[in-house]
Amino acid sequence: MSSSTAVPGQSPLAEAAPLSLCAREPHVPADRLVAEMVPPPRFDSVRFDTYVPDRNQPSQSEAVRVLSGFATGLGGAHTTGSGRRKWFGSRKPAAPAGPRGVYLDGGYGVGKTHLLASLWHATPAEPSLKAFGTFVELTNLVGALGFQQTVQTLSGHRLLCIDEFELDDPGDTVLVSSLLSRLVEHGVALAATSNTLPGKLGEGRFAAADFLREIQGLSAHFRPLRIDGEDYRHRGLPDAPPPYTDEQVTRAAYATPGASLDDFPGLLAHLAKVHPSRYGALTDDVRAVCLTGVSAVPDQSTALRLVVLADRLYDREVPVLASGLPFDRLFSDEMLNGGYRKKYFRAISRLTALARDAKGLVAQ
Repeated sequence: MSSSTAVPGQSPLAEAAPLSLCAREPHVPADRLVAEMVPPPRFDSVRFDTYVPDRNQPSQSEAVRVLSGFATGLGGAHTTGSGRRKWFGSRKPAAPAGPRGVYLDGGYGVGKTHLLASLWHATPAEPSLKAFGTFVELTNLVGALGFQQTVQTLSGHRLLCIDEFELDDPGDTVLVSSLLSRLVEHGVALAATSNTLPGKLGEGRFAAADFLREIQGLSAHFRPLRIDGEDYRHRGLPDAPPPYTDEQVTRAAYATPGASLDDFPGLLAHLAKVHPSRYGALTDDVRAVCLTGVSAVPDQSTALRLVVLADRLYDREVPVLASGLPFDRLFSDEMLNGGYRKKYFRAISRLTALARDAKGLVAQ
């Protein structure tokens, strides 16, 4: 449905026409990709003292203690006026004692990203010397800059945080492992998160074992830190609202300043024309995403692009109002049982949370 469609029963001039994501083809310069490697807006204000550990999960309190100490241990460097790193007493940092990285091992919604962002905020360094991004954003950065330029760009950093480290693409895993090896040689500290599968939370150690095996030579640099718990995004919350009608979604889009309105199949087709590194820019200044005709995703390539968009919308806390199929039916059983299942379950979890946020957009 075009964003210019008139709302039934309403003068076309009564409300400003909503935006259309399908009309956007953003071009993002490489320097913006680097500058935006900071915790997303959802995690701007999080800190270790805003993380509320579950009393029944002592591993959560332990994670706060260990990560706080890890952040404190990353002090000791500053930059010269030219922006080049200078270390007290020598040109290169002294070899750190113990692991130079931490790996947060746990299931969905236990607060791993909150803790990772808190580590970024607590590390005593200028923002330009700390980088925070998802695994996908890091591979996109390599694609935009090239491997050597990415090494050069990040090698002066004190800390690199990688959220949602993914092991389902061998090529990307080898690429990122090689990048991390080079960065460790330059003294960059590392922190990463990943997920166990829903229903496998009792087997959490297997995620850490997979991670350490895949990064091979880097395993000695990481201390696995187990975080147990339930998915806080759905803890004590009502189920996601059922999909609305096309008319309800359209009316809400016209009534909500800064909302976008797109037909879901059309948006999926448009995503194929935009590089995933630009999906964040695709949602610039969008206050709500309204989608009509949500249907099952037809193939895996399309599904993986949708996962990236869901991540960017969740990071930016953009509510999603939709008609058609509920979000837990987006992906086929074959997809949910396949090699990319972690990504699909994460997308369902995040879109469900955003659908909940969108309830207030519909007039009761």
